[in-house]
Amino acid sequence: MVNLRPLLPGNVLVCPKREVKRFADLSSDETSDLWVTAKEVGVRLEQYHKASSLTFAIQDGPQAGQTVPHVHIHVIPRKKGDFEKNDEIYDAIDVKERELKEKLDLDIERKDRSMEEMTHEANEYRALFS
Repeated sequence: MVNLRPLLPGNVLVCPKREVKRFADLSSDETSDLWVTAKEVGVRLEQYHKASSLTFAIQDGPQAGQTVPHVHIHVIPRKKGDFEKNDEIYDAIDVKERELKEKLDLDIERKDRSMEEMTHEANEYRALFS
């Protein structure tokens, strides 16, 4: 699914069909399907956005930074220099997750996108799988 406040262009979330709170709640088949799907989404978005790398991130439980009670994988196409230090992406993910839960105004530069913008992006990405 496309992101309301993407960290970088192409930042999407991949979720299992069945909503579960924790990664361990997935069956082996669901776990495999989730990661295979994330891989395929990543490959296509990396090409589409002319990126050179991908970040895959999952926060499993509140102490790991998970703020929405369902498993999801962040898939983020990466380019050289998109963050001053590559690992800063993880801090940005943590901030974003907290914002979703607490609605803090910590990230003024990243504005909520309109439904129209997100629908357009989703349709662009959908075409990558046709």
